[in-house]
Amino acid sequence: MDRQPAQERAAQTTNGFNYILVGLASIFTAAFLMWIRPAPSTLLIAFLCLLLVIWSWGGLYMLQPNQAAVMTFFGSYRGTDRNDGLRWANPFYAKARLSVRARNFNSEKLKVNDLRGNPIEIAAAVVWNVQDTARASFDVEDFEAYVFTQAEAAVRHLASSYAYDNMDDNSPAVHRETTLRSGTEEVSMALRAELQERFAQAGVVVVDAKLTHLAYAPEIAGTMLRRQQAEAVVAARSKIVLGAVSMVELALKGLTERGLVDLDDERKAAMVSNLLVVLCADRDATPVVNTGTLYN
Repeated sequence: MDRQPAQERAAQTTNGFNYILVGLASIFTAAFLMWIRPAPSTLLIAFLCLLLVIWSWGGLYMLQPNQAAVMTFFGSYRGTDRNDGLRWANPFYAKARLSVRARNFNSEKLKVNDLRGNPIEIAAAVVWNVQDTARASFDVEDFEAYVFTQAEAAVRHLASSYAYDNMDDNSPAVHRETTLRSGTEEVSMALRAELQERFAQAGVVVVDAKLTHLAYAPEIAGTMLRRQQAEAVVAARSKIVLGAVSMVELALKGLTERGLVDLDDERKAAMVSNLLVVLCADRDATPVVNTGTLYN
């Protein structure tokens, strides 16, 4: 038979200052009765007043803002008090204080394989807080250790579900693929969703989660860097050639429209070749002055 998860509920508590007044009134009553009439019956009343003081002051406790107290009575869950300040509850209740403030941690750098099997290093920052104090206290042994362990498992699973980067930028299908490097928002949303699913058993809610470190593993980082540099060079060359072709086309069109010079196909080809060499070269071209005719 499956065990039902614990559910948080409000505990029966009240303002603690009222019970401070009750305790003080009991002390003054007992002292006054002992002063005006020291008799066995008065001693009994004084004893009852002392018990009332113990009952009143024994149930006092204090909570800071965004702090809760989980109440148990001989192992039975009696509710949770989230009201800050001086509070009072049954003195026989065991009161375990639990912070519901937002907490954050940076996971360690994990070395995992991405979707394509490339070894990468990845780490994430997770912001979380306790939402259900009953689950955090009773459904898991140590909810903080549970959060750290499940966060590491979620980051590992996330890294293996996406590729680090697009390997073929010229493929139209690749441009629609979400990767760890390019799909920041999508990856962050997927990480938050998986963390929330894993943390639900501990009554923990994920406030935010983002990757803080992403890199190729050292053994392939040099190779991948050279690949990225080659891609950058190819992209730059493609743009230079495209611009050079446009400039050559503009030059030939201008010469033809103005009738400055009449070139046959062979000379046009030579002119295009020379212009492309000048425009696409890595270094400044050295001009050669032709002092003869156009065909020499």
